[in-house]
Amino acid sequence: MKIITIVGARPQFIKAATVSRILRNYPGIIEHIVHTGQHYDDNMSAVFFSELDLPQPSINLNVGSGSHGKQTGQMIEKIEEILSKEKPDWVLVYGDTNSTLAGALAAAKLHIKVAHVEAGLRSYNKHMPEEINRIVADHISDILFVPTQHALDILKSEGLEKNSLLVGDVMFDSFRYFAAKSSDEHLPEIIRKENMEFYLATVHRAENTDNTERLKNLFTAFSMLDKTVIIPLHPRTRKMIKNLKISDNIKIIEPLGYLSMIAALKKCEKVLTDSGGLQKEAFFMKKPCLTLRSETEWVETLIDGWNYVVNDNIDLILETIKLPVPAKQESFYGDGNAAEKIVKFFTSMINR
Repeated sequence: MKIITIVGARPQFIKAATVSRILRNYPGIIEHIVHTGQHYDDNMSAVFFSELDLPQPSINLNVGSGSHGKQTGQMIEKIEEILSKEKPDWVLVYGDTNSTLAGALAAAKLHIKVAHVEAGLRSYNKHMPEEINRIVADHISDILFVPTQHALDILKSEGLEKNSLLVGDVMFDSFRYFAAKSSDEHLPEIIRKENMEFYLATVHRAENTDNTERLKNLFTAFSMLDKTVIIPLHPRTRKMIKNLKISDNIKIIEPLGYLSMIAALKKCEKVLTDSGGLQKEAFFMKKPCLTLRSETEWVETLIDGWNYVVNDNIDLILETIKLPVPAKQESFYGDGNAAEKIVKFFTSMINR
């Protein structure tokens, strides 16, 4: 069996690393990794392949940045050429990026089976490009690997139950595996040297970075918090804040590799983010999280107060950050063996 895995962004590298590590144990399965180049900065891309022990991609499309239409269109064209040549049995896509959409569309048009990891998430906000990507990917995929019962319920309501398999969250698998490998030596220098108490923040979604007023509100709130705010900043966001006055309370650093991000997460007091992945990683690490959006797909994290949706509301951010750490936490994301279950599905398909 031949599988082509399409990746292009940080969260996909992390998820693919866990599944690929298990796939390599099965000689009956050949996997080729195609990197679209959606994240092209070394700190956002190359470092993840090396530290996650993810095989270097067979092909890097080097698509880079651009408008959604331009970027996705270029990806589809180039992926189609690869699939036509390689003729895989399956195309495996992850999450909700333009790379996900392009990989799924290119395969479906060529009548190649599509498997979607992390299916069934919905924010019900179609202004988010990710929402469009995940809906389309789910509805054209042949198998949907579902992370939570809530996501499965959504897929059932959309008539996709027969294609759905509840396996748990691959991010939970990855987090458990790499958290054991992450240590203080992976900490960013500013944290290691100053031994500070701090909040960890990330801002990268278009709804925040493309809206000057929202971005200003977020950085105003960060400047008013009672602890230092460490922000590993996405290259795109760094360009957007050049006209903002950044207070001394905010420390902007380069994007972090996965082991460094986990190390920082271990040390921080709380998390402020618009990232879906970091919301869950904070939950796994039992760090309270403030989500800098108007909604979250990961509704399970809201239970018991581990996550609060605060949008760009300065007063709400300042109030919520003061709330105590919750006393209990339920488990929603599987048993840490989601990747094993995904690979078991593929092995069951061999020779069928």
